[in-house]
Amino acid sequence: MNSKQTLICILALLLSLLLTVSACADTVLHTAGADMSLEALEHQTEDDSAPIVYFTKDISPEALLAIYQTLGWQTEGNVAVKISTGESARSNHLRPELIELLVKEVDGTIVECMTAYGGSRAEIAMAKQVAVDRGYTAIAPFDLMDEEGEIEIPLEGGTRLDKAIVGSHVPNYANFLVLSHFKGHTMAGFGGAIKNVAIGMSSRSGKVYVHTAGTRTTGMIMHNDQDAWLEALPEMVKAVTGYFGEEHFIYISVMNRLSVDCDCDGNPAEPDMHDIGILASYDPLALDQACVDLVYAAPDGGSLINRMESRHGIHALEHAEEIGLGSRAYRLVVIDE
Repeated sequence: MNSKQTLICILALLLSLLLTVSACADTVLHTAGADMSLEALEHQTEDDSAPIVYFTKDISPEALLAIYQTLGWQTEGNVAVKISTGESARSNHLRPELIELLVKEVDGTIVECMTAYGGSRAEIAMAKQVAVDRGYTAIAPFDLMDEEGEIEIPLEGGTRLDKAIVGSHVPNYANFLVLSHFKGHTMAGFGGAIKNVAIGMSSRSGKVYVHTAGTRTTGMIMHNDQDAWLEALPEMVKAVTGYFGEEHFIYISVMNRLSVDCDCDGNPAEPDMHDIGILASYDPLALDQACVDLVYAAPDGGSLINRMESRHGIHALEHAEEIGLGSRAYRLVVIDE
């Protein structure tokens, strides 16, 4: 082999190595806490027909605003920003300083409903005071949507529910930005976008109705058929989004402070895994599935995985796909430069 042939071989080898490194880089997702393989995300696909879920590893007010702007949501009319105001100051709810830029960008009203299990948000005065105490009223108007009662929204084709029961103020809004803190949950296994609507927008009796899979509107929220109430969660969302139109909803989830316990827990377990990032989509099912996949792919997600599996939490996503709420397959698009 002469010197020219040797040089060509060396250049070819270097090009091959460069392409290999580039390919490997494309399969690594850099998160806020630890890198993980995109190939480990079970439902991530390259199929152009799948809904997009946008991702940023940055968890900051600026990143939250940026991922919202990436969605390109075109709205006319007022915007309700659905959050959880948390059960106590120790809960892992999204803090006002994180969401303020986004809420002001959409000129939004922060909305909530009362709880059905007692606690600090079970009555009108208490629930409104919590919004003050947590600092939400300092950044935006606040509306307790069931302060003046409730209304029913019919659902056709449900196997567990035939309606959603929501706060009477819900029809006052044209658009809904569902801003969720992804975390574990004692009863559902995890809480994300679907649960933020299904339980968070339900009035007190509506919460009992969902928790008991359509069998009661009063009494305890516990139900002896776990799969039945998990199926009720996406059915409630199907009712509400069908009533307003899917285009009037967008969904953003923040994956920080990933405790196994919900923000409705005033004394939650301390997270034992790294923060991951912020995700956004027009499809609530794709968004929740992407969040779940990221937990499974994380090297330190064992506790939260156990919480989800012990409650059969994935079944809510399975049923959501069955009733046409969205798609479990998604395309993950990273917006970080």
